[in-house]
Amino acid sequence: MEWAPTVDVSTVTTPTRSLFSFPNPVNDVAARTVATGVLAMAVAAIALRQPWLTIPLAFGFVARVASGPRFSPLGQLATKVVAPRLPDRAKFVPGPPKRFAQAIGAAFTVSALVLWLTGHVFAADATLGVLIVPATLEAAFGYCVGCKLFALGMRIGLVPDSVCEECANIWAR
Repeated sequence: MEWAPTVDVSTVTTPTRSLFSFPNPVNDVAARTVATGVLAMAVAAIALRQPWLTIPLAFGFVARVASGPRFSPLGQLATKVVAPRLPDRAKFVPGPPKRFAQAIGAAFTVSALVLWLTGHVFAADATLGVLIVPATLEAAFGYCVGCKLFALGMRIGLVPDSVCEECANIWAR
């Protein structure tokens, strides 16, 4: 019998796994900067009647869910240019709740994009209008609605503790 080493595949980093990984922890200052950009773009799309702005909004959210700021122009601007120049350069928070929040944003912006492309401009604007509320809370006050929903999911058992060990310890207090 030939000897073969035992490998725990969960610890192997493949090019695909590293390419589509989400940072953990996340710089909360950069996340708030991204939220400010999302807020500005969503308000501009509605107020200036420029629904095409939903395209980069949706792309940005999907890109950030897939790989954090790596493929998101707004994420790159926030992490590489804006956040390092702010007085509060870094405050690190767990990544999984932020990824969940980005997924919610992706659901809203992709929905708004589909509504716009199918001629339902008012419904698209209304969907973006709803997105403005959590974006404002995150940008202005550092209150992450998606993170709170993630915490609720952990508390009621929808999200296993293994998804975010750090979160489980924080919310157990």
